[in-house]
Amino acid sequence: MTPVVLLLFLAPLLSCCRAEVKPVDCSDVFKQNPSRASGVYSIYPFSERFSVQAYCDGETDGGGWTVFQRRTDGTVNFYRGWDQYVAGFGDAGGEHWLGLEFIHRITAKRPQELLVEMEDFDGNKSSARYSSFSVGGECDGYKLTVSGFTDGGAGDSLAGHNTMKFSTFDKDQDVSTTNCAKKYLGAFWYGDCHNANPNGVYRWGADNTIFAVGMDWKSWKGHDYSLKSISFKTRPVQELQ
Repeated sequence: MTPVVLLLFLAPLLSCCRAEVKPVDCSDVFKQNPSRASGVYSIYPFSERFSVQAYCDGETDGGGWTVFQRRTDGTVNFYRGWDQYVAGFGDAGGEHWLGLEFIHRITAKRPQELLVEMEDFDGNKSSARYSSFSVGGECDGYKLTVSGFTDGGAGDSLAGHNTMKFSTFDKDQDVSTTNCAKKYLGAFWYGDCHNANPNGVYRWGADNTIFAVGMDWKSWKGHDYSLKSISFKTRPVQELQ
């Protein structure tokens, strides 16, 4: 058999054996199969050998969003230590935190945007959008970099958190003289201390008995209103083009 004939014979076999490229994030999930519905899928931010379960939003504004934080009903405790915030916790189909290392890997691959969506206990919804979003690596304290705010009714409560490192009750990296995570019973990119506390205690609406420990977004409802739900999601900027 001549080399040309042999190659023609083997071509279909070789194409069948070619491994499918693993999705780095949820935008890749929907690129590979645009008919997929929103739901939990495996993504591979590290390498094709290591996956993590993520909730992929294929509906909001064209889809392609990787949800990395979601609170809806208080069933998951978010007052956790550093190691758990690095690795992630909860159920991707419900309340969860994807993990700082995974968020870092996703945002390091290509330029990202951020969408924060929230709802109060009266059914009112609002959002905040940022055209540029990234999270640094562990050696940099998983520092937040965010800019390009567009108001969806919630106002900008992240501006004061820009360039801050992530803090938990057992790893204080904020710029305050106190430990913001301990004081406000959460974990976040605290500064001195916060205008947003999405990982705070799940409470029910207005409650000023303990200041600012709830799941709040100051520019929308103030420090003493704990939201019914909030989610953070990211996708590559090129998805907008």
